[in-house]
Amino acid sequence: MQPLLIDTHTHLDSHKFDDDRAEMIERARAAGVHMLVNIGFNRETIPSTIALAEQYDFIYAAVGWHPVDSIDMKPEDLEWIASLCDHPKVVAIGETGLDYHWDTSPKEVQHRVFREQIRLARQKKKPIVIHNRDAHEDIVRLLQEEKASEVGGIMHCFSGSWETAKKCMEMNFYISFGGPVTFKNARVPKEVLARVPLDRLLIETDAPYLAPHPHRGKRNESAFVRLVAETAAEITGKTLEEISKITTENAKKCYGIE
Repeated sequence: MQPLLIDTHTHLDSHKFDDDRAEMIERARAAGVHMLVNIGFNRETIPSTIALAEQYDFIYAAVGWHPVDSIDMKPEDLEWIASLCDHPKVVAIGETGLDYHWDTSPKEVQHRVFREQIRLARQKKKPIVIHNRDAHEDIVRLLQEEKASEVGGIMHCFSGSWETAKKCMEMNFYISFGGPVTFKNARVPKEVLARVPLDRLLIETDAPYLAPHPHRGKRNESAFVRLVAETAAEITGKTLEEISKITTENAKKCYGIE
């Protein structure tokens, strides 16, 4: 029987899919992916994310502002995101967070924009999709200070330590793993996944980025979430069907999807 999977974080509207988007979505469906959450994160990707969610009944949307683009965010952009939270297919705010790898937005600007979106999520009672690159301590601190535990959300493509994962789970966050956990040298992500309680575990692709083994370095696509599920099953000692069922139920609960 085909496992039923949810890709909890994907970018189907990426220009990298312009030549074969419909076919790529069909490949995902054929691989057992029965639901996808597409992430809009700036002025360009939010409209295309909403358009995809309106075109396909099995695609949902998250809307937010990426930390790399924080420097470009205007007050009216936050108001725009707030208005979109009332759209029936918008299930989360994000991705938002902090990124200390790419030096495009000053830290203080990233912090302000992140805080504003956490407050909006609490106001709109939406979960938050968190982008965290090289900013573990500040991510945890800002989530704590802004009472993000009221809504919780997803630590997208988690790359931190077990200690960081624990602090995030205490604030009502799910820990989501993508392609990197399948890499042969991914010791820490594999160790963390092994310790995450099954009722807090999610899987994703972040397509077209971070393709799993054996596609590492190539264009990722949502069908490959099955490879992440297979790795998670191997690490946890569960079957593919069990992991698919567990992560699907978790995703629906987190995103409030029936």
